[in-house]
Amino acid sequence: MAYDVMEDVLKEYFATINLDIRKQNPGYSRFMDQKVTPDVMRLVAECIIAKIGNKPDRAFSASEIEHSQYFSRNVAREFSKPVPGEKSTESEYDKWPSQIIQTLRFAGIIKEDSKKGRAIWYIVAKPDILEYIASRTQHAYTFLFHYIIKVLSDSGFYKYIERYRDRYLAGYLDKTDFHELKLHFERFITGHTPIKGKYEPHRIFPKVFNILASEYRIPGSVHGHMSKFPFVTSDLVYNRINVRDKRKSKSVSRQEQKKMLLARQDPIQRIASAKKRIKALHSQSEVHDQWDTGEATQVHHIFPENEFPQIADRLENLIRLTPTQHNTKAHPHNKTAIIDRDYQYVCLIEKSHSVEASIDRGEFDYSRESFIGVINTGLKQQIPYNASFDEVRSAIKRVYRN
Repeated sequence: MAYDVMEDVLKEYFATINLDIRKQNPGYSRFMDQKVTPDVMRLVAECIIAKIGNKPDRAFSASEIEHSQYFSRNVAREFSKPVPGEKSTESEYDKWPSQIIQTLRFAGIIKEDSKKGRAIWYIVAKPDILEYIASRTQHAYTFLFHYIIKVLSDSGFYKYIERYRDRYLAGYLDKTDFHELKLHFERFITGHTPIKGKYEPHRIFPKVFNILASEYRIPGSVHGHMSKFPFVTSDLVYNRINVRDKRKSKSVSRQEQKKMLLARQDPIQRIASAKKRIKALHSQSEVHDQWDTGEATQVHHIFPENEFPQIADRLENLIRLTPTQHNTKAHPHNKTAIIDRDYQYVCLIEKSHSVEASIDRGEFDYSRESFIGVINTGLKQQIPYNASFDEVRSAIKRVYRN
């Protein structure tokens, strides 16, 4: 099955099952766990497929996956870890396959087949979805996003996520909101599963919440605290931090990391960084009209920076234009303090198409919810965050027609 339709397959599949953890047996309480990240899930799914080969009904166990040559070789290669099997690495790897398998089991992607002694053996129930997860880390992320929403919605908890997200997009979020969300999650887990105490819920919470924080571009959970800035997809990977270079990505030097951290601290640099990203994403003007002539050198705030500082560095509030479009149409007579309302409408509609196209390509730069948040802030609207792009565009049109 083509991967460009698999997201619809996931939605259709989840619509047919109930993942309310309040109604499941105790063995299913580990719907997410500490090692469940998109990159680890992708690897374990790949290992399962390698183990069963072309026999989808072949049974396997977590121990069998953990001790397979395929797992050993790829963990060392992809995660820059010591080879599994040594005594010093047993605690590092022993939970990777088992925790991923429990998540896949709860989701119905695999199912229990039999027990042999203390070992549980499984078979694949949804080979197309497992293959999708195994093909790319991005696909594992997509699966986890829809899976977590399904679990939390069926379990009556998603409303707390929505409240947190809406407060951030409206510009009201503070640390109290974050701690209240954590407390709700702790009470939810201890109240409806065999897990008791604070320790385990606090370990599981970031794995559940940060997937959604990344997708919605809202502050996530870092070391038990609310992150200072919206979460990004790269923050989700299991092996993101080097012990010697805490909080430094392996792909950048210490000097580059220092610049990035400074940019995060300085609103001006954050806006400059966002504009630079827009230029990287769009090689030409995002508005195709009669003034779309020449090189698109300008990045324009759809809603002015001085009036809406809370969304000044949102990619969804920035659009690439040509100098003529920017200085003649967006800002008539090159007066940057003035916004042409008619052209603002044009920019919003065209930006909606840019955002939608990027998401359809499977990219992570934009978020539909963040775009809706920008509109709700700039136009003082209350468009639902689950509205489709067509519904969003209709809402924009209604505002500008009045």
